[in-house]
This record gives sequence, C-alpha cells and structure tokens, in this order.
Amino acid sequence: MKRVGVLLSCATLLAAIGGFQHVVGAQSQPRALITEPISDTKLVALAGNTRPEATAANDRGPVADNFPMEHMLLQLRRSPEQEQALDKYIAELEDPRSANYHHWLTAQEMREKYGLPAQDIETITNWLKSHGFTINRVYPNGMVIDFSGNAGEVNEAFHTEIHHLSVNGTMHIANMSDPQIPAALAVAGVVSLNDFRPPSRAQINPNYTFGCTNAPFSSTCYALAPAVLATIYNLNPVFTAGISGQKQTIVVIEESDVYALSDWSTFRSKFGLSSFTDGSVSQVHPGSCTDPGVVSGAESEAILDAEWTSAAAPSAAIELASCAGTASTSGELLALENLLNTEGAATPAIVSNSYGAAEAQNGQAFNAAINSMYQTAEVMDGVSVFVAAGDSAAAYADQGPVKKGLEPAASMGIAVNSSASTQYDVAVGGTDFGDTFAGTNSTYWSATNGTNDGSALSYIPEIPWNDSCASGLIAGFLGFTTFGSTSLCNNLPMGDSALLNISGGGGGPSGCATGAPSTPGVVSGTCK
Repeated sequence: MKRVGVLLSCATLLAAIGGFQHVVGAQSQPRALITEPISDTKLVALAGNTRPEATAANDRGPVADNFPMEHMLLQLRRSPEQEQALDKYIAELEDPRSANYHHWLTAQEMREKYGLPAQDIETITNWLKSHGFTINRVYPNGMVIDFSGNAGEVNEAFHTEIHHLSVNGTMHIANMSDPQIPAALAVAGVVSLNDFRPPSRAQINPNYTFGCTNAPFSSTCYALAPAVLATIYNLNPVFTAGISGQKQTIVVIEESDVYALSDWSTFRSKFGLSSFTDGSVSQVHPGSCTDPGVVSGAESEAILDAEWTSAAAPSAAIELASCAGTASTSGELLALENLLNTEGAATPAIVSNSYGAAEAQNGQAFNAAINSMYQTAEVMDGVSVFVAAGDSAAAYADQGPVKKGLEPAASMGIAVNSSASTQYDVAVGGTDFGDTFAGTNSTYWSATNGTNDGSALSYIPEIPWNDSCASGLIAGFLGFTTFGSTSLCNNLPMGDSALLNISGGGGGPSGCATGAPSTPGVVSGTCK
C-alpha cells in the first residue's frame, strides 16, 4: 500500500485546549563572557563548518571579492551554567508540579536571562563592523546576529575563501575551510557560508484518477483523500464534536510562494472541507523578510503542505511562511528565525517544517542554530515544532535528486535530519500500511469510493515504512533473506530495480543535535 505523510492532526487537537501565561518582572543579567581584548592575531578555528562537497575535485575557483553575502547569521554561545539553567527551565515548563508550568517568557525576558549580555553583543557587533560588515539586526533572544557583506570581507574577517563548486553537474558556492575568529569572542560560528539548499521531496502525480501497479505485492493502489485520513485516524468524531482547529494557527515553513492560494480552496471544495467555513489560508514573509516569489521545484511542496495540514485541521488558520534565501543562508532558516525568534508578534500554536539536510552536511554552527531556535520556540509561548524526519531511512546524507521516484544507494553512513534531531522538536517519520503484507486489503478498504472520495473502512494497522530490498518484511514476504547471495537485493524479481533504493521512514541516532559532536561510542555519526 502507498503511504500517507500527514503530521499535524494530533497536535492540532492538543493545541486547541492549551493556555498561555507569562512570567512578569525583570531578570538578572548573565555574566559577561568576553573578558579579553579582541585580537585578530589570536584565532581559533570553528571546526565542523565546511561542507563535505568543498573539495579540490569540485573546486572551480574563488568568487569575486565583491560577491554579495547577504543575511549571514552569527550564532552565539551561552555559558555552560546558562545552558544548564535553560534546560532546567524548559523541563519545568512542561511539569504540572512546577511553579513554572506554562510560564512562558517574553522575548525580553528570554534575552535578559538566557541571552548574551548587552556588552558582549556590542563587542561582537563592533568587531563585525570593523571588518566592513553591515549589522541587519540582533534577534530578540540575544543569541543570533544577522549581518551582510561580501566574499572579500568574509575572507578577511573569517580567514576562509568562498569558491565556486561544481557538484554533480550543479554549480554552488561555499567556504573552502573552517572559519576562524578571535579566541576571545563567545561565538558558536557563522551558521552558513554556502548556497546548498534542502530539496523538496514532493513527487507529483499529474492525474487525480490513476491506475496503479504495485507489483510484486498487489495490482491495486488506493489514493488517499482527506476523508480517508479522517477515517483511518478517527478524526470524524472529533470533527463532529466541534473540534477541528478553531482559533489555532498552523504555520508551514516553505522555500517558495504558491502560484495561487485558490488552489487550496479548490482542494477543500473537491474533498468536502469547505463546509468548515472558519478555515483560512494566507501567505506571509515573517519579519518583513524578502518575498521569494514562486521557486520552481519548491512550490509544489508549499501547496501540498498547506492543503494536507488543512485536511487534518480544517478550521485552523494555515499560514505559509517563506523567505528568500541568499548565497549564504537558506530561506527555510531565515523563515524559521524570523517566525520563532520574534518580539511583539503573536506566535503560532504549531509550526511544521518539511525540509532539512543531514547533520554532518550542515555542520556544527547550523545544528547549534537549529537547537537554539527550537529552545526559543519552546520558552516563548510553547510553540510545538514538528519536522519531517526524512524519506531516506537512516541515510539522510545520501538522498539526492528524485529520479523516477528512486533514491540512490547509501554510501555515507548513518545520518539524520539536522532540522529534526533536537530534543525540542517532534521528529515525524513515515509509516506504511500493513494490509497488503497481511493479505487483508478487503478488510480495510471499500471496493468503491464513498462521500468525498473516502474508501477506507477503519484504522489500518501500520508497519515501518521501508520501500527498499533491505526491508525484512518485504524480503520475507517474497521468500528472500536481507543479506548474502539469497538476499532480495541480489535477486530482484524480474529485474525490478524499483526496490534498489534507500526510501523509508527517516530516523536514527543523532551525532550533532546541539552543535557539538556526540560522545564517542554512544551513538554513530559526527558533526562533520
């Protein structure tokens, strides 16, 4: 059976009953971390912040010195005692026995208690200005500085060159070595100095009504409509009781605008969702970031996310939040920072992010930025962040361009989505239906469609999603083992190469969730 990737129904129902409360009163300033003079001759390397593609084989030479590097993000680092105190406070926020239960902080309170002191931030911004950079903003939580400049200034300040790269026939730019900074600066690193972007994983079938050959398992496929989702996950009784996301806002993080928001209305009309008259959709660019416009390849992901989020919460306000990426920073990251790290604006109950890249590819500073950003979302109004774990099983670094629905073979080891691996988000992985495996299709599916194209009869037992020949369930179903000369991968039926892939529900051990390498021997994987 084909899988469904809808993430938000349970979170929507939980958010509908949540309440918010703020702590009042000023917080004491944390101690200063910069205690020595800033010297550009006493440097430390920010290890783990060079893309693996930045190799001599891919190098096509340096970019021009005046090559623009806009909206770079400098991720700052707390003191160890601050980090421990913040972890303790976050735990208390979710503990009903604690006096701090649901005592969310304002941006000012977050900055005063858990951000860098004002004098440290002033020292860092002055250092950036001394190297020719423009300070665009210091984010409200006191942990991120947005600045702009050019490649020559990056080279002069951070002692790394920005080069053109040719990777699998596509041109990119990236730093060729780890940045270096004065040892006295309390900085985790420049979040990104490259234009590698997380790809959309959406695959579009141009026909709503389609025939399907799912050999070698079955000759029948069932298309999933919102009514099917509502039956399988028992949403109909909740909808009938009047709980369908009213007065809640769900934000989907995107890299693109959509061609037309009317597509969302057409989807709802076609599948019977327009009867929930209080549902809405809008397109926003948080923090007044630059509108990315319609980005080919990413637009389909944007409208898909908006439509299926609405299928799970048809009365919620759906917002598509997108920002234009730059040569140094992805639009996804800018949208998240501007949405979650804000001051004086309403925060959403739920944020959904379908993008990401492997921890080892993004590097330590990027992973630290994601971790810090989700901490901020947790502390300021208790935003629930849901992230797709990925569609490449535990081989996230190996995912490449989708070609005829297939993924490449894995060769880079265990890797997980850096945007999903922190303890402050919910990583959502795909499952598969187990009816075909068990030979019980007729038990769970009607032979004809009912109202609003619903055909599911009840909940369908789920199994781990693994569409590869390495799946123990698939191999056993077809009478093969998973390894050796008798394995399914070495004996694909009728030369069926469709099973030779790494497609499956994402997940695995993290190696760099906080921006520092995990303890050796505890988990697999590293920050680089």
